[in-house]
Amino acid sequence: MSFGSTASGRVNDLDRFKRALLRLDEENAKDPNLELSEDKQGPRELLYAHRLYGWVERLAPNASEVLFLAARSQHICRWMIPRSNYEMTRPGYLKWRNELKAFHARKAGEILREVGYSDEVIQAVQALNLKKNFPRDPESQILEDALCLIFLQFQFADLAKKTSEEQMINALRKSWNKMTPAGREAALKLPYSENERRLLKLALDQN
Repeated sequence: MSFGSTASGRVNDLDRFKRALLRLDEENAKDPNLELSEDKQGPRELLYAHRLYGWVERLAPNASEVLFLAARSQHICRWMIPRSNYEMTRPGYLKWRNELKAFHARKAGEILREVGYSDEVIQAVQALNLKKNFPRDPESQILEDALCLIFLQFQFADLAKKTSEEQMINALRKSWNKMTPAGREAALKLPYSENERRLLKLALDQN
């Protein structure tokens, strides 16, 4: 289990922090959806949580304990509320996203309370889960950068294969506009295919 060497220096109770990450990982390990990573298959949301945590650590090694907990719990048990349960319309999509965020925040709160975190810490983590103070809160902005980088690094290629060019460019522009200069700098260093670079250039040229 990865809990981050930098994060360990910013927590009040390292054992509690490790227990929290372990419990979050245990829940995400129940995801029946598998994803391939480095020639190994693993639960999709467990992999996502570790990737997101890793990006937060790269972007802000001295981030708070709250931010690291929010990163690990951002998509906790996401498979339990599938998109197919909602109408395949824009309003249906928005309802799904809003109910997902509330579910993640509630589930994260239950686990953090279980391992002994205070209501104050839990509420701060949930505010990040819910993006309550985005983009005013600097830590919400770091988390958003990390979420966008996950999209660009691991989801961009597959989405480009099944999405129209116009829709893809629009998605890229929306992601880019939510990112900080530091996040954009990291994004430009990612390895892209020729087609992905072309689409990204088209999106940025339209900004």
